[in-house]
This record gives sequence, C-alpha cells and structure tokens, in this order.
Amino acid sequence: MKKLIFTIVLSASALFYAQAQRYAYVDTEYILKNLDSYQTAQKELDRVSKQWQNEIEQRYDAIDRLYKAYQAEKVLLTEEMRKEREDEIIKKEEEAKALQRQRFGVDGDLFQRRQELVQPIQEEVFQAIKKVADGGGFAVIFDKANQSNILYADPRYDKSDRVLSRLGVSSSGRKDGGSDDDTDEIREEEQRQPTEPARSPDLAPERK
Repeated sequence: MKKLIFTIVLSASALFYAQAQRYAYVDTEYILKNLDSYQTAQKELDRVSKQWQNEIEQRYDAIDRLYKAYQAEKVLLTEEMRKEREDEIIKKEEEAKALQRQRFGVDGDLFQRRQELVQPIQEEVFQAIKKVADGGGFAVIFDKANQSNILYADPRYDKSDRVLSRLGVSSSGRKDGGSDDDTDEIREEEQRQPTEPARSPDLAPERK
C-alpha cells in the first residue's frame, strides 16, 4: 500500500514538474536575416563562390576549345601527335575537376570560408538564445526554421525578437505583434539577475 501511494505521489510530482516547465520557440532564419553581420557574410560567400565558379568555367571552356581544335586537325596528325594532344586534354580536364572539388567539394574552400564567416555569428545567436532561455525561465526553446517538426506555433511564444534585442538589433517589425508578456518577462529577468560590475565579454568558445 505504501509503495502504491509513493508511486502515485512520484507520478503526480513528475506530471506537475512537466506542466510547470515553460516552452518557447525562435525562428533562426528570421533572426539571421535581421543581422547585418550575417548579410555581409552571405554577400562575401556569394562573391567568392561566383569568382571560383567563373574560374572553373573558364578552364572547361579552354578544354572545349582544345578538344574542338583537336577534332578538326585529327586527320592531319600522326599517331604520336594525336596521343600527345589527347593526353594534354585529359590532363587539363583532370586539373579542372580537381579544382572544382577543392573549391566546392565536401570540406572544400567554400565550406571552410562559410565556417570562418558564419559559425561565429551562429555561436553568437546561440548564446543570445541561451540568455533568453535562462532569463525567461524556459526549459526548452524550439527552432521554427528549416522545415522543423513544429506543425503549429502560437505567435505569443515566439521569442525571436527578444533574441535580436539581446544581439543589439531592433527588428523592422515584430513577428508576434508585440506580445504584452514580453515586457513583464524582461522586468522579471532584470529583477532576478544580480548587478555585476561591467567587464569585457568573454570570447565565445568555438563549437566543433
């Protein structure tokens, strides 16, 4: 009997604890679009991507011209000359493919450049989300962006603009229509947090 009562109390406590948790969500795609640093990084990635793509296309155009010239002159060439021309075309084609893999392959130059430019911004956003979660008492914050499994989300629980506020950005228009509880949550957060002397921010650790 005592064991049964203990089980019931434990189950009730677990249910109460689960119900007491606070949940919210953000849209990281929306947040990033409102960050000038992210837009600048994207423009730089587009620039280098286009530059490298043009470089590769020029190589393939040169190979195409060599091949057409070879086809036109093939009947006039000796066997040795044909072999030499064919080897030259094959070599240049292999070099072009290698360059393409180097620029756009897995862990290639574009990937490394994206990591260099975008990862610090993503880490900054993550830290801002964590501060919003800690300050607002949220147990879980979901991400609505990139085909998430959230089928419906009440705009009142969208804390994307609060994350932007943490990042020092004023969004052009609130996604949640300016929910009234945000102001109260910010006041509660300020009351909970002790006053600390100003200090320089620590560098965010790089996430592998």
